Amino acid sequence: MTKIIGLSGSPVTGSSTEILVQEVLRGAGETGADTEIIILNEYDIMPCQACGQSPEDGYCFFSDGMDELYSKFIECDAIVMGSPIYFDSVSAQMKLFIDRTNCFRTINPKKPCEFSLRFQKKCKGAIVLVGGEREEYEFARRVIGGFFIWAGVENIGLVTHSNDSLEKGTAADDSLAMQEAFRLGNKLMK
Repeated sequence: MTKIIGLSGSPVTGSSTEILVQEVLRGAGETGADTEIIILNEYDIMPCQACGQSPEDGYCFFSDGMDELYSKFIECDAIVMGSPIYFDSVSAQMKLFIDRTNCFRTINPKKPCEFSLRFQKKCKGAIVLVGGEREEYEFARRVIGGFFIWAGVENIGLVTHSNDSLEKGTAADDSLAMQEAFRLGNKLMK
């Protein structure tokens, strides 16, 4: 069975980010995928320490919440990454996750500027971004898109939601964004 994980980088439970990630997962689940949402704020993740060395058999020298997340990523067939926009980029929670995946590639000792992916798999990905009415999404999209390239993930699409309200969960009332999220989940399964 196809396994799809959804990462919510929002620190707010019931946020628009979480709602839209759940909707992408629902769209994938309706076509037979096994889905799981992961709330990054619930994981204790240490910032990357830029060790610059291979931890041999492991992914990192440090043991924390990323240990479980490495396993979930390696086992999944698709990933949905959702983040609110903070200062034109992804949230700290999402950035911690992305930075700690530096270990997905190793340095070629003969060519120090050449990196090789440590695992071989085909994985699809989708992006969910949430911000205010005047928000710029491109920088955050590029951060997650860069992770997709680094981790060997094929980018299938993007869903955005804009709202200037300070209320959480406004995406639930954005029928267009909810429909796009559901369709994106279906698309992940094709």
